[in-house]
Amino acid sequence: MLQHSKILILDFGSQVTMLIARRLRELGYYSEIKSYKTEISEIKKYNPDGIILSGGPFSVYEDKSPQKNIKELLEIAPILGICYGMQLLAHQLGGEVQSAKHREYGLKQIHWKKKIGQVPHSHHVWMSHGDVVMKIPQNAELLCETSDHIAGFISDKYWALQYHPEVSHSEYGQDVLKAFCEHFNIKSDWNGKSLLENCKDVVLKTVGSEDHVLCALSGGVDSSVVATLLTQVLGRERVHCVFINNGLLRLNEFENVLKQYQDKGLNVIGVDKSDYFLTALKGLSDPEQKRKAIGKSFIEVFDQVIIENLASYKNKIKFLAQGTLYPDVIESVSSVGGSVTIKSHHNVGGLPEKMNLKLVEPVRYLFKDEVRGLGLELGLSQEMIGRHPFPGPGLGIRIIGDVTKDKLEILKKADDVFISALRRENLYNKIWQAFCVLTSVQSVGVMGDGRTYDYVLALRAVTSVDGMTADWYDFDGQFLRMVSNEITNKVKGINRVVYDVTSKPPATIEWE
Repeated sequence: MLQHSKILILDFGSQVTMLIARRLRELGYYSEIKSYKTEISEIKKYNPDGIILSGGPFSVYEDKSPQKNIKELLEIAPILGICYGMQLLAHQLGGEVQSAKHREYGLKQIHWKKKIGQVPHSHHVWMSHGDVVMKIPQNAELLCETSDHIAGFISDKYWALQYHPEVSHSEYGQDVLKAFCEHFNIKSDWNGKSLLENCKDVVLKTVGSEDHVLCALSGGVDSSVVATLLTQVLGRERVHCVFINNGLLRLNEFENVLKQYQDKGLNVIGVDKSDYFLTALKGLSDPEQKRKAIGKSFIEVFDQVIIENLASYKNKIKFLAQGTLYPDVIESVSSVGGSVTIKSHHNVGGLPEKMNLKLVEPVRYLFKDEVRGLGLELGLSQEMIGRHPFPGPGLGIRIIGDVTKDKLEILKKADDVFISALRRENLYNKIWQAFCVLTSVQSVGVMGDGRTYDYVLALRAVTSVDGMTADWYDFDGQFLRMVSNEITNKVKGINRVVYDVTSKPPATIEWE
């Protein structure tokens, strides 16, 4: 990776650690998350310009609580401790932490004792803690407080905050994070040009000068950006793109997107393997089993494609390119350990040995909106870059229960009605992600003079910046009425439409 400022976030188990990284990158500071268990030697090698200690669900005075030697960290870089991170600073540097008599959860007014950037003296922040700092370290000064507790302290080597500046509920959170970085002279040098140069650098340092790359295309933004990047860096002849119709794409998507790829000049092979994937999914209802079956089938199909279409390049193809993103990595593997995996991602976790290929993942440490920015830098159209996210397993995880050809046809037609209506009403670009879910529930309905017993379809539409948190889109009632009528009239097999009004968290964006 090329030289630029870096902030290392040590994760102690907070549910919102990823937001810290996201907020810092929005401000132009490159950041990465690592487990608190990361060895000091590795942290020194990483050479961060700043270190942030995340929150977590523990008490620092408990025997089995996660610990890190603060004095050793302070010898490497200045520290910002957030929530549990603040308590760890206090606990190890001579302060005192106790269980709170009055716990603080939710919005709380904070009062600053020192001037911080353009932040006003008082404003609301988001608290989530059961322990409090009763006494700050001897060499520290009080930074801020609530009406009940110490909310922050500061020294010439560290800052500490009891609240979460990274969450949207905390007013002036971005300003406080920026003030910390500026106070310790950390440069804001992460931007669109940095993204492009760093991704090119990853490719050139990973792929040998004579190596060829097999690039898996899904039709989505991530793989499209990766394929374009690789083609521009390595040349068209060395990048072999494969776009597989797994039968789980949206209506007419395979034909339409394949043409876009060809028009863009990618060296792409289109392969229809719909029946292969349907056979692999037969009888599977559990979402994790479906994801794994789809991922396994992708690997098997790539093997076939190499044999059938790329035999003359077999000895030259050394890498498989994937559009793995940073949230994929973090959701699939807990930084702290011991926590539940939210969901496995088909493109995280390496490749089977029998493929005899190595991975190149140039956007592995980027967030979705950064990948979109990278795509624009590469010259991709706004239409392609602005497409809503689409999961790797496709419609296979938007059908609750087992996947059949008939169910897929129903879902494709319904989804096309919904997305077409969003475009027609100029709503598509206001929404982060919209789609239909074919539930496993059937209900009684009346059409004409006859009784029906058909599927319930759920509509899902959310707003978000990066997909880590999301809120449901507040449609006008008339729009929902129109879409519901159009779906039930045009799509045989659906007689009831519902709208999902759940945010993330507590739900995920996808149902499975």
